[in-house]
Amino acid sequence: MQWVNRAALAAGVVVAAGGAQAQTKQQVTGPVATYWMSAQTSSGFGGMMGGGGKAPSAASMMGAMMGGGSNVSKTLVLQLGSSRKPAGEPAAEHLPPSVLQAGQSLPLLTPRAQPRQASDETPSAMPKDYKPKGRMLIFWGCGEHAKSGQPIVIDFAKMVSGQMPPGLEALSKGLAITPMQPPSPARYATYGEWPNERTRTSVPAGGSLTGDHLIRGNYSPDIKFALAQNQDFLGALNLTTNAVNPTGSGQLAWNPLANARGYLATAIGAGENDTMVMWSSSEVQASAFALPEFLSDADLQRLVASKALMAPTTTRCTIPQEVLKIAPQAMVQLAAYGGETNISYPPRPADPKTPWNIDWSLKVRYKSQTGAMLGMEMPDMESEGPGSSDSRGPQPAPPFGVPGLGGAILKGLGGRLPGL
Repeated sequence: MQWVNRAALAAGVVVAAGGAQAQTKQQVTGPVATYWMSAQTSSGFGGMMGGGGKAPSAASMMGAMMGGGSNVSKTLVLQLGSSRKPAGEPAAEHLPPSVLQAGQSLPLLTPRAQPRQASDETPSAMPKDYKPKGRMLIFWGCGEHAKSGQPIVIDFAKMVSGQMPPGLEALSKGLAITPMQPPSPARYATYGEWPNERTRTSVPAGGSLTGDHLIRGNYSPDIKFALAQNQDFLGALNLTTNAVNPTGSGQLAWNPLANARGYLATAIGAGENDTMVMWSSSEVQASAFALPEFLSDADLQRLVASKALMAPTTTRCTIPQEVLKIAPQAMVQLAAYGGETNISYPPRPADPKTPWNIDWSLKVRYKSQTGAMLGMEMPDMESEGPGSSDSRGPQPAPPFGVPGLGGAILKGLGGRLPGL
């Protein structure tokens, strides 16, 4: 029985070691301040407005509608939350590197609570005899043809009467995205943000995040960090192919983006008899239309593995014939998700016996997107002049029979551009 005693002794050593390891679990406090930077690059429809809400030019509107990638804008949202309260009025600012080209100082303004105003208006009641009409057809997955079980047909009149379409339950389950919680006035003692009512300086297309940054204020420790080239804005997406194939399917191709972690393509269009068609490149039946603007690293890895998002090496996708047969003129959008940069100060001590008292933590998250009308190529804007439209031959018919971008929006798109 000597071997039994030895085994018992070894087991005791393992248990003791485990207990010692549990006793040396590192104590963590903080962070005192949390800072988030949300960096987005937009082109095509997304870049048409430009930074700061500037009105688009006629050339940029035409280029955006026809798939031009030259209409590039960058959006930066800054959010600072701190557990400290200042002695007086809160004040903070972000001193960015000059290559951002957005000014020497970006003031982080603390929103003032707005008094609640009583409204005399009462919500309008739905008429008792109201019967919605129309259908929504939902497709998913890249390929020449839609896979079996598609589309899911949502008949609004039948849904009101309690008839749920087959496949809707799987579609409505979602993709189990973990909500990201940036700093907000409700979650921190003091909060500041940019852009704000005081300044909305735009970030030009050539603006960069690379270099040294400093955030300072009277309610936060100084936040100093540097971002490298691989932690900059994602590049601009450009639809290198935006066409309808001879077979009747749609063909999309795009430039690969460095640091992109996954892609999602969507299309929305209107058919006859109040029919709306929605399609996404997701191979998963659960709806990918409701993906948030940004995704965490963990969600990105999981969604690419499940093929809800296209892999970062993917640069092509075919929209099935069945989609375009019903909605031959559709608006397509493409998004590239770029993951996160996470920095904490001071760095975690290597010795677990040493407490880690975090002064501040930083998260930078990235996305790039573009959009266009399917099959409409970018014209040579530089060669155009007075009367030149007649010299370029027959022009494509306006989407949905209504001239200009407004026609695409008004016909079944809810009066607004569908977001990603």
